[in-house]
Amino acid sequence: MFGKKKVKKLEYDPGEKYPVIRCSICNGEQVAGLRNRKTGDFEEVMLIRGTEDLLAFQEMAGTEDIGKEY
Repeated sequence: MFGKKKVKKLEYDPGEKYPVIRCSICNGEQVAGLRNRKTGDFEEVMLIRGTEDLLAFQEMAGTEDIGKEY
């Protein structure tokens, strides 16, 4: 009943999109999402409020190597 949340895997084509964290310079807000390689469009997935959220996004994306964009 009160267990650990199950994390869904993100379904995306690594040849078309890649996971990235978009950071705001002025207020420090961080948003995790997927960036399209061809068009540069950003698709928001979740807000990063702390280390737990970052680890959850890494697990969802299936990678530990996630870059930051400012």
